[in-house]
Amino acid sequence: MRRPTDSSDRPSRLSIFLRRQKRLLRPALLVLVLLVIGVGCVTTLRHFGSDPRFAPLRGRIINMLPLRITEIDVTGCVLTSETSLQQALGARMGDFILGFSVTAARERIDALPFVDHSVVERHLPGTIIIHLFERRPFAVWQNHGHFMLIDREGHQVRDQGMTGKDAEAFMQLPLVVGPDANTAAAALIDELSAQPDVRSHVVAASRVGQRRWNLTLRNGTTILLPEGQEVAALKRLAQLQENIKILDRPVIAIDMRLPDRQIVRENPVAPNDSDRDRDDTPPQAAPTGDQAPAAPWLSSPETGPRRRRA
Repeated sequence: MRRPTDSSDRPSRLSIFLRRQKRLLRPALLVLVLLVIGVGCVTTLRHFGSDPRFAPLRGRIINMLPLRITEIDVTGCVLTSETSLQQALGARMGDFILGFSVTAARERIDALPFVDHSVVERHLPGTIIIHLFERRPFAVWQNHGHFMLIDREGHQVRDQGMTGKDAEAFMQLPLVVGPDANTAAAALIDELSAQPDVRSHVVAASRVGQRRWNLTLRNGTTILLPEGQEVAALKRLAQLQENIKILDRPVIAIDMRLPDRQIVRENPVAPNDSDRDRDDTPPQAAPTGDQAPAAPWLSSPETGPRRRRA
């Protein structure tokens, strides 16, 4: 037989509620304490990271951290130079990988002249992966006063004109001029690349009559190449450059259209004072097109330069 219980011994509803919530209040208080500590740490680290007084200490702490860049993988890099890509990446082997900003690196790489866009990834513990998607301009084509980037087949490459990184691309690529120059440029540029001593002096190539080329050098000299015999002519020119530094001489034109000799037009000799008084006529410009220049002296690979007798 059960004895009746005294109602005064029973706990109140409030005490029962507080007893049940006590188990939930402890984790909530712990989370709150951890949150306060975390905010304090972040604030301290932010001040520590920006204060120049702590720079040596920051450097020592970073050097003690184990996560280092041990590998940088790059794909799709054809026209972009390794030096410019390294500078845009902003990180080197051995740097702390968590201090590397993927977003900032991608923005810098996308600003490079030949890069359309890029994908930059950070893979812990120490790998950075870069995928480049390049525009493929091969040369700059000038036709009827308009400049455009072209690919190897001669088709126009999308650009934004002579502004921003496109201006850098225009400055770095070879210039070809005239109708049909866009489709014929690839063969000539490949032949010039095979003769680097000659290529380093050339600033532009002009298509003449849609059948042959004139080269313009940095010093203003014009080289007339023969039709269909560019390879042989450039080899002869490279040999002359090695032997007598012909491309460094202040001449007006070098006619390579004859297979066994070169016709060189020199700059006119400056007249003396008496001649200057009698003749104030300015010197004539260098010949263009297929006009053969005068030949103050002739040379050939076999005999070298010789003076033409009056």
